[in-house]
Amino acid sequence: MEGLKSKPAEQHRTEMLSNQEAWQHRRLLRVLYARFYELIRKNLAPVPGAIAELGSGIGSIKEFIPECVTTDIFPNPWLDRRENAYTLNFRDASVSSLILLDVFHHLEYPGTALNEFRRVLRNKGRVIILDPAMGVLGRLVYGLFHHEPLGLREPITWFAPDGFDPENACYFAAQANASRVFLGNEFTEELSSWTLLRCEQLPEIAYVASGGFSKPQLYPLIALPILRGLEKLLATWPSLFATRLLVVIAKQSPERRP
Repeated sequence: MEGLKSKPAEQHRTEMLSNQEAWQHRRLLRVLYARFYELIRKNLAPVPGAIAELGSGIGSIKEFIPECVTTDIFPNPWLDRRENAYTLNFRDASVSSLILLDVFHHLEYPGTALNEFRRVLRNKGRVIILDPAMGVLGRLVYGLFHHEPLGLREPITWFAPDGFDPENACYFAAQANASRVFLGNEFTEELSSWTLLRCEQLPEIAYVASGGFSKPQLYPLIALPILRGLEKLLATWPSLFATRLLVVIAKQSPERRP
């Protein structure tokens, strides 16, 4: 498996510059992400503490949640700081909300990362995850048109092995992992120290057809209300049409767990 260092910082920077250009020139993309960020903002924890996004990419969340600390595993000058999900620099119980937008499926050892999230979160602090969903449409779209693997049948390794060095972690992607972890029963015991506040599968046809940052845009902005109306109809059948998964989990002190 590729190490992070095998994806050179210069290559990453080139990708980010391309994404920044798309962000500036694709108005539809900005409108669609505004919806994502508003969804995230509405689910922020109602407790004091820092708000931080892991894997911020081009840092566009700042336009919608200005107080958010933007981070990435690569030291990009437009972000606030460099952070590694397995070994965060935040103090114990200092963070109110951690935001992972298209990041959870890059965590090769989700249990190790969640333990670290639990360390830095205040009581009732939240992890907000927005990741690919594996409805039939989601599987088709991400399986056929995205370079990262779905990982539907690959084993999920919950904890990192002894001697694991976060700074030399391998580049990893399994787009189905959030759906597998939070929608099934396989990891119920592992998640018992968290309170699941929200787990919702969304069609997000409008985003799929927008082309995202790199694919052709299939409709004009003026047609967005039509696609939103279609999404409302298709939301009834998430197993068929879900392409996005929203998960909100909250930390609870041991003595307060239900």
